[in-house]
Order: sequence, then structure tokens, then C-alpha cells
Amino acid sequence: MRTILLLLITFTSFAQQNPNELTYDEFLGYVKKFHPAVKQSNLTLSEAQANLMMARGGFDPKIEVDFNEKQFKNTEYYSILNSSFKIPTWYGIEIKAGFDNSEGIYVNPENTTPNSGLTSLGITVPVGQGLFINQRMADLRRAKIQVQLSQAERKLEAIEVLYEASVAYFNWKRSFDERMLYETYHENAKVRYRGVVQLIEQGDQSAIDSIEAGITVKTRLLNLEDAKLKLLKSRLELSNFLWLDNNVPLELSEEMIPEANLDATVEATLRTNDLLQTESPVANHPKLNALQSKIELLDVERRFKANLLLPKIDLGYHYLSEPRYFDNYQFEDYKFGVNFSFPIFLRKERGSLQLTKLKLQDARLDLELEKLQLNNKIEAQKAEISNLAVQKNILDGLVQDYSTMLSAEERMFLLGESSLFLINSRENNLVTSQLSKINLENRYFLSNATLFRIMANPD
Repeated sequence: MRTILLLLITFTSFAQQNPNELTYDEFLGYVKKFHPAVKQSNLTLSEAQANLMMARGGFDPKIEVDFNEKQFKNTEYYSILNSSFKIPTWYGIEIKAGFDNSEGIYVNPENTTPNSGLTSLGITVPVGQGLFINQRMADLRRAKIQVQLSQAERKLEAIEVLYEASVAYFNWKRSFDERMLYETYHENAKVRYRGVVQLIEQGDQSAIDSIEAGITVKTRLLNLEDAKLKLLKSRLELSNFLWLDNNVPLELSEEMIPEANLDATVEATLRTNDLLQTESPVANHPKLNALQSKIELLDVERRFKANLLLPKIDLGYHYLSEPRYFDNYQFEDYKFGVNFSFPIFLRKERGSLQLTKLKLQDARLDLELEKLQLNNKIEAQKAEISNLAVQKNILDGLVQDYSTMLSAEERMFLLGESSLFLINSRENNLVTSQLSKINLENRYFLSNATLFRIMANPD
């Protein structure tokens, strides 16, 4: 069963003027803290950090032990022990310490060791491929960059949730204001209808005026019922973004109302008021950071594939000694090896490198294009917000003028110098202007939310 939000709000309502008012700032606080999609964006970052830990595991020291023994008809064919301790280092160099011991009458001469065993300490150095970058180094660098990429993507995912939640809240407020508007004028129409009926009974009005007044009542009632339906749907849509801890969904109670003075607080809540007064830098924009991280990933891949054009040459030297003689160094006892390989045409390596370079060039062009688009979007959105604020002031004046005209027409009607038709006409103009004001306010709120979305700074 879904939890009713009204129970939750009572714990914090003492600080509000209206205990049933769900402010926009409070609503966003619930979304940021409890919404599952926001939590999922944090999981993406945790996954990248886990991958980073895995990549660092490629440099973990490793112990290896290999033991084989064969006994047949009371004869020890062989007993072979090979053990080692390896330490991979950053530049592809591997340090290895080992201990080997073999016994038996059928031991391969290559594996023969002194009775006390044979110790070794050596190093393997790649002088071609793998010296400056190898698979382990590339994986670790990718994992570190992936953490930065996940941080940027987490912000972008969170900002989308907050934007959609804001749209739902603004639609809820618009539907609520429209319902309140139609409730008011429906009541006015009923009062006017009763007044007209009384005037007809007194002989001061014609009977046809009651029909006209009744039509107005029914029209307002029809508008009111439609507004109630829109409010119900918007309230359910808003409930999709309301959750508690442990993924408990909330349902918005019918008693809850939106913030009354939202136009005075929306800019401060979304922090768009500062953006309207200053330049809007996009240097640390999450989308640009994400594109930059992708460029860095491709650059690591380019360096790794360029390294594959080099010949593979691995040099290995291991000092050998019996355990009891380990304190007496004799460098003429050693094991040395060279491993060399090199494809003649390098067609696979050169083709792969060329593809990576093309992807890198494409990603850099995307970054420059995104910078330009972001700056233009920000400037356009700032201009829209400023223009809507001007329109809002003009429309406020129109609403006031229409209200004055309606009041004057009602006074003239009481004096017998006007008609019900003119009153309804004046009232329709006032209702239309008030609906326009509600819609314009909604556009203003959405415009601020869009700027917030473009800037992508949910913290």
C-alpha cells in the first residue's frame, strides 16, 4: 500500500505558514534523497570504482606454487617443486623471486637442482612493446578515467530526474490554480444566478435572464469538472517522484497544495537567479567533462595501439644460487633469456591505430560543437526567462484592468444601466486573462527548469 504524503509532511509543517503546502524546494529535496533513479546514478559511480579496483589488481604481487610427484613400484620417478613470487611494476618490468627443487631418478636434466634446491632472483624488462604502456597500464588508466566519466554521467542522470520532477510539480501547480480559478467563478456564477432569480421574482428582470445566468453556471461547472480531472492526473504524475527511504513510494494526498508564491522562490531554488546576472561558464559542465573523459579514453587506446607497432622484445635475467650460498654472490650463475616477435606488415596494428585516431578526431569535434551549443542554449534560455518576466508584468496589469472593468460593470448592473450579457462578457475576458497568466507562469517556471537542466548542476 502506498504511503500517504500528508503523514510525512506533518513532521515538517510547523515551519510553514500552511501545514498542507508542499513547497517546491522541499519536493526537490525528497527527489534528490530518495528517488530510485537518483540512487541508480550513484550505483553507476560505484560500479566504476569497482572496475578501478579490479584494474589495480593487475599490479598485485602473486605467489605461484607448482608441485608434481610420481611414485611407482616403490620408485620415486620424480618430485618437482616450482615456486615463485612475482611483483609487477608500472612500466611493464616484472620482478621475480623463485625456489625450485627436484628429486628422483627420472628427472629431466633440465630440471635438475642441487639437493638443497635452487633459488633465483631476477627481472624481466620489455624494451619494445609494453615498456611505456602495456595492457595492465592501459586498463588502469581507463578505469581511473571511467570514474571521472561516471561522475559526470551521474550528474547528467540526476539532472534529468530533477527536471522531469520539476515539470510534474509545475503542471500540478498549474492544474491546482486552474481548479481554484474555476471554483471561484463557479461560485460567483451561482451567486449571480440566485440574485437574478430574486430580481425576476421582484419584477426587476426579465425571465430570460435566468436562462443566461443558468448557462453560465453550467459552463463554469463543466470547466470546473475538467479542471478537477487535470488536477487528479497531475497529482498522480507528481506522486511518481515521491519516495521514502527503503524504496517506499508515496502518494500525494488531496489535501496537499503547491507553493503559493512559487514565482518568488523558483529562481533561488534552482539557483538560476545568479546565472541571469553573470556570465555562464561551461568549463566544468558535466556533459563537457563526460566528452573530455571519452577523449582521454580514446587517447589511452591510441597510445596503446601505437605501442603495438613496436617489436616485442623481452629481456630476462635471473640470478641463481643454492640457498646456503645466497650470501656469496656469484654472478656467473644466472639464467638469461630473450623473447622477440614482430609482424612484418603490421596491417592489423596500423589499421586499428588509424580507426582509433579517427574516433579521437570525431570526439574532439563533438566537444567543440557541444561547447558552442551549450553557450548558445544558455544565452537563449536567459533571454527567454527575462522576456517571460516582462510579459508576466504586462499580463498582471491586464488582469487588474479586466477585474476593474468587471467590478464596474457589476455596479452598473445593480443600477440598472447594464445587462447580464455584458457582465458575462467582462467576466469571460477576465477568466481568459487569468488563464493566460497561469499558463505564462507555467512557461516561466519551465524556462527556469530548462536553464537548470542545461547547466546540469544538481548538487
